[in-house]
Amino acid sequence: MKVVLLQDVRGQGKKGQIITVSDGYARNYLIPRKLASEATKDVLNAIEKHDEAVQRRYEEEQTRARLLVKDLEGITVRISVKAGANGKFYGSVTAQEITAALLEQKGIELDHRKLSIDPIKTYGTYSVKVKLFPQITGTFYLNITE
Repeated sequence: MKVVLLQDVRGQGKKGQIITVSDGYARNYLIPRKLASEATKDVLNAIEKHDEAVQRRYEEEQTRARLLVKDLEGITVRISVKAGANGKFYGSVTAQEITAALLEQKGIELDHRKLSIDPIKTYGTYSVKVKLFPQITGTFYLNITE
């Protein structure tokens, strides 16, 4: 009997796979425990539509990431920071502050976890890398002023 796994089953397969098992194993163990359902045409069509939707969403996110990288290229974000007498910051410039300034100045919303920066504790201009997707990265500049 062909069944579609609804959850990972040790020794059989992972969720979403279509496997062939004996009728007794399917009817007495997998199906009553909601680990699998019989592979009917309706179930197979539903799985196919779900996979297509997931693929379409993935491609849309990838396209949005590419467009966002184009928007980020070459822009400069300015942040003013207070410092002590010797020019040393009281703290450091965080990724949250950078994304807030980016949203305020350029209207671009980013998740602060996408930025890869070291702690910034002095004035100057820095290059900030943004990893939006596994192989899509962008760069913008950050100008820290007094």
